[in-house]
Amino acid sequence: MGKKISNDLLGIEFDPMPVEWDSNKTQLYAVAVGAQPDTELDFLYEGKGPKVLPTFGVVPGMATMGGLIANVEFNLAMLLHGEQSITLHRPIPANCKAEAIGRISEVWDKGKAAVLGVEGEVRDKNGPIFTVHSTMFIRGEGGFGGERGPSTKDVNVPPDREPDHVIEAVTHPEQAALYRLTGDRNPIHIDPAFAQMGGFPSTFLHGLCTYGFVGRACLQALCGGDPDRFVSLSARFADQVFMGDAIITKLWEVGNGEAIVSVETQKGNVVLSQSKFTYKPE
Repeated sequence: MGKKISNDLLGIEFDPMPVEWDSNKTQLYAVAVGAQPDTELDFLYEGKGPKVLPTFGVVPGMATMGGLIANVEFNLAMLLHGEQSITLHRPIPANCKAEAIGRISEVWDKGKAAVLGVEGEVRDKNGPIFTVHSTMFIRGEGGFGGERGPSTKDVNVPPDREPDHVIEAVTHPEQAALYRLTGDRNPIHIDPAFAQMGGFPSTFLHGLCTYGFVGRACLQALCGGDPDRFVSLSARFADQVFMGDAIITKLWEVGNGEAIVSVETQKGNVVLSQSKFTYKPE
């Protein structure tokens, strides 16, 4: 049985989890986050390698979430993805056998909710490939006497000017059904009754699927589509994307290899905030 949420969870390390993937999985991921054959064939066709979208790393990185679920007691219907980041140490290979090593990096008490942070590293025989970090917002699990955590309201605020790049993509009715085949099987994204149990009017898109759309937009706008130039992407999930919504990524270049990111839908609601992309300039 998992442990109750408390300050005692901080620093718990999970047993290493074996992970592996092949080019079929990386191509499926690319389709699931909206990659288009006319402009992104390198990620969709084995005749071109294929190359791997950098945000694919969140898929094997989710193995560290398995450690969280196995070690901590909470209601899955009350779980929301709060933040996500990935930092690449080298390009992700299309075929790989590796291991994911995770630990609980933050435990915050927000009063009506708990926030748990999980950091994980995925490495193969050649060393680290990428590091992932996630925070999980668990409604109804606060009030255990922990610290509230630092304020992030002034982190990665967009400049007071028009964005340098705006990239728009439209999601489809089957988007969540497709993305869940990459391994994120939370029923809140496919089962309307389960979503309503969690207090939502209907199913909605995985936050990590939105994150993949945004990673593609950053890659296209600032890296010329070259995944070798991708360094990191951090994001805070601020609102739901529902199937059929547009995902509108706005980018402000703020330094050499740095951009602030804000993402909204066609309704004007911000769905990713306090976000930052870093990359290798030409």
